[in-house]
This record gives sequence, C-alpha cells and structure tokens, in this order.
Amino acid sequence: MTTTDDRAALSGLEVLRRFQDAQDTDTPNIGRLMGMTFTELEEGRVVMSLRTRPDFVNPIGTVHGGVAATLLDSVMGCAVHSALAPGVGYTTLELSVNYIRATSTDDRLLTGEGKVVHIGRSLATAEGRIVDEKGRLIAHGTTTCMVFPAPR
Repeated sequence: MTTTDDRAALSGLEVLRRFQDAQDTDTPNIGRLMGMTFTELEEGRVVMSLRTRPDFVNPIGTVHGGVAATLLDSVMGCAVHSALAPGVGYTTLELSVNYIRATSTDDRLLTGEGKVVHIGRSLATAEGRIVDEKGRLIAHGTTTCMVFPAPR
C-alpha cells in the first residue's frame, strides 16, 4: 500500500486498485476483519463479497444486520471513492439499510454491489444491493457522502 501523501496524487479508482492488489496482506482493515474481497472494480461501481461465519451470529441465530450494513457501507463508499479525482476525499454522512431476509452463518456467499448515483462538488450519493448465492436479495440501501479536499 502507499502512504497518505502518495495516495493524494492518485485517483480514487487507482487507490482502490492498489488496495485490491494488496488485499491478502496483513494490513489491518475492515475488509480483512470481515473477510471482504473485491470482485469487481470500475469507476462508479464496486462489487465485494464475503462468506458468512459463526462469528457473525446475532441473538436469534442468523447473521447480524451490522454485517450487511458494513458490506453496504463499503461497496457504496468505495463506489463513490472510485469516481473521485486525485486529492479528493469523502466520508459517509448517512447510511440507510433495508433488510429483506435473514441469512445463515454457515459459509454463505454474500455479494454486495455499490453504484454511484450522483457526484457533486460537496455531496455524493450511491445505492447498493446485497444478494446471496442464489441471487436472492438480502438487503439494499443508499448513502450520502460528503466530498472534500483530501487532507495531506
């Protein structure tokens, strides 16, 4: 991975591609913690997947909703990031998640896709969906992100 100064000279898509290439390293990050991997990466669109596991269980025995929220936040935020010019940063202002069906913790593949809806000078919006191995909708959502000059 590159330093913060190096990343300021790269577009968001270039930063994410470097991150994708290094995703199997031991660098601590939310993707590694959750077992997320990039499966598709293009400007304005990001697809990531993860496998459910017993660590994700909630009190009723299914995958905790926070897993879906984290996957949606990641794909939607990265979709926004992928469309940003060098020297531009972002942060999530709002995240809305709609849960459609519960998921088992027994090694199910969940795939999240995020797409940019709008990018302006100070705000960006994106939408996302999570499906299971059978293509069934698990959750969907939207996000609003603040866009700003990246700190050096």
